[in-house]
Amino acid sequence: MAGVERVLIAGGGIAGMALAIMLSRRGIASEIVEIDPDWRVYGAGITITGPTLRALDALGLLDRVVAEGSCYSATRICNAAGEIIVPARVSGQPLGPRIPNGGGILRPVLHRILSDATKADGVPVRLGVSLESIEQAPDTVTVRLSDGSTADYDLVVGADGIHSSLRAMLFPDAPKPAFTGQGCWRAVLSRPAEIDCAHVYVGGPVKAGLTPVSNGEMYLFLLQVVPGTTRMPEGQWPELLAEQLRGFGGLLGDIGNRLDTSSRINYRPLEKVLLPLPWHHGRAVLIGDAAHATTPHLASGAGLAIEDALILSELLASDLPLEAALGRFGERRFERCRMVVENSVRLGELEMAHAPPQEQAALQRSSMLALNEPI
Repeated sequence: MAGVERVLIAGGGIAGMALAIMLSRRGIASEIVEIDPDWRVYGAGITITGPTLRALDALGLLDRVVAEGSCYSATRICNAAGEIIVPARVSGQPLGPRIPNGGGILRPVLHRILSDATKADGVPVRLGVSLESIEQAPDTVTVRLSDGSTADYDLVVGADGIHSSLRAMLFPDAPKPAFTGQGCWRAVLSRPAEIDCAHVYVGGPVKAGLTPVSNGEMYLFLLQVVPGTTRMPEGQWPELLAEQLRGFGGLLGDIGNRLDTSSRINYRPLEKVLLPLPWHHGRAVLIGDAAHATTPHLASGAGLAIEDALILSELLASDLPLEAALGRFGERRFERCRMVVENSVRLGELEMAHAPPQEQAALQRSSMLALNEPI
């Protein structure tokens, strides 16, 4: 098994937990260190594409995601007034009868599903702890942690997000996160009966949409052109989001009128990272947002992270030497991740330029067709 028996995973998010689950099922021991002492998850809801659901199925978690989230087979396109201009049409399930075409789930719910599986597999998770340094030798890597402890591992995996500390240690000259020109608003709301699939609103001042995430809830997303990465004042989130919704009628307009301090709202500026190959150095490798952070335009960040875990675990369990396995991992993942990052950013640019909806739809469609291909 590539000479790997003990793995340290830095980061207890989607990528880190998915990898720990798959390593455990392949007989490789792993341990997670997570900097947040409360192991919290930030954000509201998440849209899940068919390829992401396929990856969750490979992880053994599809049934729980379907049961605790909300899956559907088509998307409705509406104008800014809220009128349906492209009805939901089901054209089969290209990934097979078991895999829905799309869906949504609350981020804390997905986190709980993954953490339950992580704990059920007996993976140790150390909270409030982060990497301080690593020292590599030909046959081992020695890690010093923020609690002062040190230990030796066969491999260290950085699943520590877009602002990865391990990336900075391994590749000090790597590209830094780059702002894309937009900020993303999300809000969790009660779900009316008519929101039985994703609704995307076009032709308005900004792009917005509604995605069901459970039997009784949906989440709103809205992409706003902003001048930089400055965080919006949290105390003003309801009025700032309501201002962005003033150009919409129908349900979106009603939502804007009802937002108040009790509303569950989240905002973040959109940044991206695409690390050139190699994604590994010696006995350390990066996965997920640490290597390829994208914007939400193709709803594929979580799916790419889980796919990374599936492929890396497969290669670590193979007969390849470790260096060859890590090199093969980057080669298998780079082009797919590059396409998602670059096309997502391009979709944002088209939105900001008010490009014709047909041009945006064509790029979205070609990207999703590519993602439907086997990993």
